[in-house]
Amino acid sequence: MAAADKVPMLEEGHRKLTEQVKHLKTVERPEVVQAIEDARAHGDLSENAEYHAAKERQGQIEASIADMEDQLSRALVIDPKTLSGDKVVFGATVTLIDEDEKKVRYQLVGQVEADAKDGRISFNSPLGRALIGRQKGEEVEVSTPSGDKYYEISKIEFI
Repeated sequence: MAAADKVPMLEEGHRKLTEQVKHLKTVERPEVVQAIEDARAHGDLSENAEYHAAKERQGQIEASIADMEDQLSRALVIDPKTLSGDKVVFGATVTLIDEDEKKVRYQLVGQVEADAKDGRISFNSPLGRALIGRQKGEEVEVSTPSGDKYYEISKIEFI
């Protein structure tokens, strides 16, 4: 993925990501700095497990901040209510009927917002990729670890 690629997300996802960065910077970062200082006070750093654990956590926090800030800088915030049409696109809420005539409903969102239990799947997921560009009434086939699944698109909404 090129550095200039946009990262599509909904407003809610953008807000949550911004809040996560703020939390890391204002809460987690100061805590780990304090933990490093406390561990330094114990003396010999070469055999100080607390110091090494705190330094490793500091690296993880800084990497997370850098990754999230990169995503935010490339964010393409999309409001599904401004979309329309008869094809499945990013932000659309799609009602599907599976092989057992059971209805499931998913909204196609960005990777940072995806939560299948909450009915939000990434547009990059196997099902998301299968749905993009499809219309109401079309059938889609998705390969999953438990076997192939078949769905019919019964409704496309932009809510």
